[in-house]
Amino acid sequence: MNRFIGAALCGLFSVTAFEAIGAEGFVPPEWAYPFSVPGQARGPDDGSIISVEGSDVELTQTQINNRFGPADWYPNEHPLMPEVVAHGREPQVWACALCHLPNGAGHPESANVAALPANYIVRQMQDFANGNRVSAPEGSPGIMVAIAKAATAEEIRAAAGYFASLPPANWNHIVEADMVPETFMGAGNMRHPVPGGGMEPIGMRIIELPTNSEHAELRDTHSPFMAHVPPGTIAKGQALATTGGGKTIQCAICHGEGLKGLGEVPSLAGRSPIYMARQLFDIKHGARKGPNAALMQSVVANLDDEDILNLSAYAASLTP
Repeated sequence: MNRFIGAALCGLFSVTAFEAIGAEGFVPPEWAYPFSVPGQARGPDDGSIISVEGSDVELTQTQINNRFGPADWYPNEHPLMPEVVAHGREPQVWACALCHLPNGAGHPESANVAALPANYIVRQMQDFANGNRVSAPEGSPGIMVAIAKAATAEEIRAAAGYFASLPPANWNHIVEADMVPETFMGAGNMRHPVPGGGMEPIGMRIIELPTNSEHAELRDTHSPFMAHVPPGTIAKGQALATTGGGKTIQCAICHGEGLKGLGEVPSLAGRSPIYMARQLFDIKHGARKGPNAALMQSVVANLDDEDILNLSAYAASLTP
């Protein structure tokens, strides 16, 4: 089995709610809250020079995963990154691009933050810092909480402005399928197909995978993701999102036509389905609080796990 490059991946909106909501008996679904399995990371950097197609940049494994200067394979494809995005500030403020990538698209275990409203991003960082958004995967302290507390207001505004200025990232292809590849959890909380593995029933899950595992681990922004969802999921999600189904309200009332955002309310179209599912679970079960999350609590109160899966798949299937 291939061993993939492993760096601890953070995520502006990658909050996991195990500790925060486990006390009330909620068991988060494994498909939405991925965790690394020990032993999947590559060994020590042997100094080999690594490159990707279409880029003149050459880096070592250590440079690719540098928390304070990670890989930027295509520097001409995005605006000049603020210092906090490109390099962060040692020792606690990791470079935003480490997890969210220079194009803002991120990975399923972190978040796609491209084209989010700047003020929305600022508010989320404030929520991380003041305890209104928590992250406790397997008891860890939560990387984003530590970063948000250490970052200055100027750094937060600079990062928010940069990501808000980027075009929406068309990063996720959604496919309905009865069967999906067998998978394993690699380093960095990313799910991968088992090399040479077979197929298995999808069940009631979303299985989100890189189209090229190696390039995803190299932080290649030309390497997108594919999410497999159960058959009929998108249509069910559309019906619930557009009518409320007697359980909730129409999503477009707040998130805008085509779920492309409205004012400072974030867009949902085309973002990672397992990320969006995590947020709905977290809001429903109290891991996300504060004034803005409070607006969503009544919206998600009557949704069951299947509703959340369906809504997430539908929103992810839309053109960003």
